[in-house]
Amino acid sequence: MSTIGILAYGSLIEDPGKEIKPIIRERKEGITTPFSIEFARSSSTRDGAPTVVPVESGGNPVNATILVLESGISHDKAEDLLWRRETRKECSDKHYTRPSVPTPNKVIVERLGDFAEIDIVIYTKLGENITNLCAEKLADLAINSAKARAGRDGKDGISYLISVKRQGISTPLMPDYEKAVLQKTGASTLEDALSWCRRNP
Repeated sequence: MSTIGILAYGSLIEDPGKEIKPIIRERKEGITTPFSIEFARSSSTRDGAPTVVPVESGGNPVNATILVLESGISHDKAEDLLWRRETRKECSDKHYTRPSVPTPNKVIVERLGDFAEIDIVIYTKLGENITNLCAEKLADLAINSAKARAGRDGKDGISYLISVKRQGISTPLMPDYEKAVLQKTGASTLEDALSWCRRNP
């Protein structure tokens, strides 16, 4: 049976989810995405927080990790698990079906063959939905999400930015995005900015 891996380049690295985490047999680090990434999507499940997605223009390839799954996991099963994690349907009996008409808000599971010495590597693709993309707009979205319920749950944009930084991921907009968050909250670190948002909902 083919070796299956999941290409993780965002929150998936630190939080693979309840179903995927127990079946990871190896983490293959030092990988670079074969496509460009940028903070170009406002996530409805994170109260509007900016998240990184593959982009057609702008962005750059970023550091990634391949989560190599236990042998015996089929391609279809891996797609189901990844799709459920991305759509917040974990531990259900829902199955992934590729949309006949993809839209920016549909989670698409893509496949790479023979990538980084892994037979099949899958990853999710969501569309860009932030217009007039700039650091100021990203900062506003992140701060607003941190003041909302997502901030209390650690699913907000500032927490996400902290996690992405910790993973060594960097995009063209990221330095100015971070500066804008600090400036708007009067903080010296992202952790302080997050605390400020929680105190000033």
